[in-house]
Amino acid sequence: MSGQQDAIGVGLIGFGTIGTGVVKVLQDNAAEIEQRLGFPLRMARIADLDLETDRGVDLTGIHFDSDTPGLIADPNVDIVIELVGGYDVPRKFILEAFAAGKHVVTANKALLAVHGREIFGAASAAGVDIAFEAAVAGGIPILRALREGLAGNKIETVLGILNGTTNYVLTEMESTGEDFDVVLKRAQELGYAEADPTFDVDGIDAAHKLALLTTMAYGAEVVFDEIPTEGIRGLVPLDFELAAEFGYRIKLLGIAKCHRDDDGTERIESRVNPTLIPKSSMLANVDGAMNAVEVIGNAVGPTLYYGAGAGEMPTASAVVGDLIEISREIKRGGAGPVAPLSYLPQHIVAKESVSNDELMGCAYLRFTTKNDPAALGQLTGALGGESVGVASVVQREDGGDSVTIVVLTQTASEAALGRALAKIEALPVVMEAPRVIRIEEEV
Repeated sequence: MSGQQDAIGVGLIGFGTIGTGVVKVLQDNAAEIEQRLGFPLRMARIADLDLETDRGVDLTGIHFDSDTPGLIADPNVDIVIELVGGYDVPRKFILEAFAAGKHVVTANKALLAVHGREIFGAASAAGVDIAFEAAVAGGIPILRALREGLAGNKIETVLGILNGTTNYVLTEMESTGEDFDVVLKRAQELGYAEADPTFDVDGIDAAHKLALLTTMAYGAEVVFDEIPTEGIRGLVPLDFELAAEFGYRIKLLGIAKCHRDDDGTERIESRVNPTLIPKSSMLANVDGAMNAVEVIGNAVGPTLYYGAGAGEMPTASAVVGDLIEISREIKRGGAGPVAPLSYLPQHIVAKESVSNDELMGCAYLRFTTKNDPAALGQLTGALGGESVGVASVVQREDGGDSVTIVVLTQTASEAALGRALAKIEALPVVMEAPRVIRIEEEV
């Protein structure tokens, strides 16, 4: 235990944007934190390879060097914050911290989604805590809500706008009518998107976060790379225009649901995809780079958690919240009073997944066909042949040899829709693969 005024000592690995924010929060809000805890939190040590850049914070009294092993071994450090990012290097640091008897706070959702079983198991074996509120939805305390506030519920549905970059791009495409590439470039110039935006726009980042949410909501051992994941490439301005005409907005959602069979068996649906949701829903009105998660519990009903999903200070807020939670337990003399994944480790088990083919729902279908009077009849005939009913049709001439036809289907199974689309793609009148956007009414 660190000695200065019975303070809890903190060591920070990774002094980038978020790490700088953590130091700012601890310094700016020191009085409030001590009044809540009854003792101070002290940044004792920082390790980073870049020792030259001025981060604009006061480092007086903080041991700052590049010696990460020294930080982990330092007896003045009670809690280690890992903000390096990536997989192998932070995994090594975290496991070494556990071995040294140190508690860990991390914001690394990718690491936890891929190596979570090993990391959570190692923390439990070492008798230390790992906290990761900042790993999902930045400053929004959604994990704490699932783990504590909603612990008395059977969670029915989790629906999340989990990536601020994609939400910004979708909002801008809708409001400006500009193409995806134009808006993405602007997002990069504004700092909302990385130079390589693959993790964001292809839905991978959202799937990492959804893996953690699904485990915490249902006690289901989730394999990240088995989550069906689709990003936002391929959406065009017409999709937003017609979605609005039909009464919807387009959002990239992480969706998790529990299907409970009559015999009590639980089967888990977990997926990431662009989704049409009613304009009147709460999630539909989340714009720009903001995040939101809707959780529906059998006792509480629908609840919504909204806020900044990224950025220096919102993410730092979540990290410091974890520091405070762990510090309280250190002072109480114990660790792990609340299981980090909400369910006790022995109750996190593999659960059968609901296959995409089983899912029932409506869909928005966009087709590009030759300018042929028979095209519409061929499309609807193929859909009807697989019992996929048509609710609405809009046809737009493209001013040349092609026509865009948009169909809203009635409720049908994904399997039936898939068979119909396979037939449609084989039609000579169809010029390119159909674009499918699922519709989620219950938001």
